[in-house]
Amino acid sequence: MSSVSHFANDIPKSAFPADLTRGRKSLNWNGIVPGIVLVTMITAVAFSARNVSGFALFSPMILAVVAGMIYSNVLGTPVHAKAGIAFSQKRLLRFAIVLLGFQLTLGQVVSIGAGGVGIVAATLGATFVFTITLGRLIGVDAKLAQLIAAGTSICGASAIVATNIVTDARDEDVTYAVASITLFGTVAMLGLDQHAFGLWAGASIHEVAQVIGAGFQNGTQSGEIATVAKLTRVAMLAPMVVALGLMARRRSSSEVAARPPMPWFVAAFVAIVALNSLVPVPAEVKSAMALATTIMLTMGLAAVGLQADISQLRSRGLRPLALAFSAFLFIGCFSLMLVKFT
Repeated sequence: MSSVSHFANDIPKSAFPADLTRGRKSLNWNGIVPGIVLVTMITAVAFSARNVSGFALFSPMILAVVAGMIYSNVLGTPVHAKAGIAFSQKRLLRFAIVLLGFQLTLGQVVSIGAGGVGIVAATLGATFVFTITLGRLIGVDAKLAQLIAAGTSICGASAIVATNIVTDARDEDVTYAVASITLFGTVAMLGLDQHAFGLWAGASIHEVAQVIGAGFQNGTQSGEIATVAKLTRVAMLAPMVVALGLMARRRSSSEVAARPPMPWFVAAFVAIVALNSLVPVPAEVKSAMALATTIMLTMGLAAVGLQADISQLRSRGLRPLALAFSAFLFIGCFSLMLVKFT
């Protein structure tokens, strides 16, 4: 029931009939549908673009951000579509995070061993602290630095949008962070055996799709280990968001402090992981959930792109990009050191 109330609170007032704005008893889908249709069209363009030579390396999520930015900055975003765009950016992204739980079981985490989990956790924590600290030293906005830190250390775009629920950064910061971590998310082989390479890839590469591609390129065993190690990082998204929420509450005594330390979608993600671990879920269902997750994430990031102002992105300068590159080098080198010497 709390999820329903949070759902209602996140919908813009413009999405409700005037006589129900105060009570928020029902949705005016006529106000939301135009924006969802626009977001869906951009999502379709992003998926189609991956069939074009040279674009297959990029996830549909980053392509959707770029397509959304081009549309909004060239043609302009229609006013009547804004409610649906906001709905896609907030609600669809959060439901996508929940559905990520169908890709992970506790048994998978156990399968890489205590050492493997330790490498993943140590890499995540060290990378997050390094990125936040370096961001402060070189003058990157704290919220943008947190987004880059989460995207690099956990799971790319998914972690960025989840973290932004508690950091409440600008849309342009979300776009900049997604673009930065995606840019540095494709890496080369390192001459490791299949087990070691899989563990390294899962502990260091940003996006799930990139991890799977890099892992299986080096062999089946490498791909399977890489996928499990990566999903173990995804599982750590929940405690990371809770920790950032608690930090935000300490910094503010007003609206942020009133928010729960664990957002409903994080609790739901943990519940889905537990369900997936205890109850056998058919492979067909998991496959459908994985596709739905990718589509929702892509739609949400298309909405982010539609609300991003290129002039605002340029005003951020190159320091955040340098921070993302430094974080990329750190996580790759740090995890490689742990894999080789533990």
